[in-house]
Amino acid sequence: MSDIKVPEMGESVTEGTILRWTVAEGDAVQQGDVLLELETDKVNLEVSAESSGLIETRLRQEGDTVQVGEVIGRIRTGDAAASTTGSASTPVGEESPAAKTEATPSAPLPQSPKAAEAVSPPPAESKDAGKKASPAARKLAREHGVELGSVPSADPIGRVYSGDVKTFAEGAPTSPPPAPPQPAAAPPKAPQAADPLKPVERQRMSRRRQTIATRLVEAQHNAAMLTTFNEVDMTAILDVRKRRKDNFKQKYDVNLGFMSFFTKAVVGALKAFPAVNAEIDGDEVVYKKFYDIGIAVSAKEGLVVPVVRDADRLGFAEIEKSIGALATKARNNQLALSDLQGGTFTITNGGVFGSLLSTPILNAPQVGILGMHKIQLRPVAIDAERMENRPMMYIALSYDHRIIDGSEAVSFLVKVKELLEDPESLLIES
Repeated sequence: MSDIKVPEMGESVTEGTILRWTVAEGDAVQQGDVLLELETDKVNLEVSAESSGLIETRLRQEGDTVQVGEVIGRIRTGDAAASTTGSASTPVGEESPAAKTEATPSAPLPQSPKAAEAVSPPPAESKDAGKKASPAARKLAREHGVELGSVPSADPIGRVYSGDVKTFAEGAPTSPPPAPPQPAAAPPKAPQAADPLKPVERQRMSRRRQTIATRLVEAQHNAAMLTTFNEVDMTAILDVRKRRKDNFKQKYDVNLGFMSFFTKAVVGALKAFPAVNAEIDGDEVVYKKFYDIGIAVSAKEGLVVPVVRDADRLGFAEIEKSIGALATKARNNQLALSDLQGGTFTITNGGVFGSLLSTPILNAPQVGILGMHKIQLRPVAIDAERMENRPMMYIALSYDHRIIDGSEAVSFLVKVKELLEDPESLLIES
């Protein structure tokens, strides 16, 4: 017998949801065959068979939340699987030897230890397994030796966050205080009849959508987030692209887009203002001396932020190729956890959807995110007497005011603007 277990999915991922089983009980599988698909907070993962045999049982069903290392099914291997396969091939009209044995009354045969183990029920789950909690809360609970089932939560749906665990571990009583007497429950109201003229449809949120919602709210609750704005005259970049795009495409086999210019400009500004490339760790500020830039991509299951590694060491063509490859993987649901972890700063482009102005939300634990927007012709004063229509773009920087001062944030955004309006300087500054 071989157990089907939830595999390790990365340091920050401790649980997942069974999205779908690709096999049924009784199906024959070969080693390496895909058995099920797991949905995690960040990516979807396929779980493969570690041995050949027959699917004996599926202990958890689609939609269940499962923990890393948990046994969620079993494969019957070796002689047991072979005998089952053989009995299935008995000609129609003939009783199999097993059936004849069952039809003959006899004393029950003693089970071998291995057989007893094969039919023994799965071990009972800990009371933590069904507790709703963020991955960070589960990790902190393990570090402090705290049972999540004992941690009170202020969340309306009872989900435990890392702050709840920390508060409980640092001074909460070991057992929760007795609950106050509850008033007599009011009689249940009769369900309101649905109005056939006002139809509705309910759909369960995907795990990733729930995670996105939770993290966006956490980012707003845990950071002193502000946004500052500026605008960029895109005339020079559009001119460079017009003159260079054909040769660039021919030489590098990739289009010269806007993202490489913005990535280079961001790297140059981060070098000038290192606090924007930092993060808070307890009572310390961690200044990062590398530049892994996250690029927000809209995928079917929701927004994801794959990371372009060491963007300061890449040329324009390498950046464009990296972004294109990551976007394709995101849309095909093929991103690995390594593609999403460890970014130092994020760029998001709402302009591709027509957004003229927005306030992006921080991608925690990062302390800065740049928002790009739609390029639009607007009248611009050239001097006291002349006006021209110029291709203008509003840009926004959301930042964590706990470690970035307002003057520093404004100066960072001005630096990005200056680099974009003088594209040749990008080769020097970044």
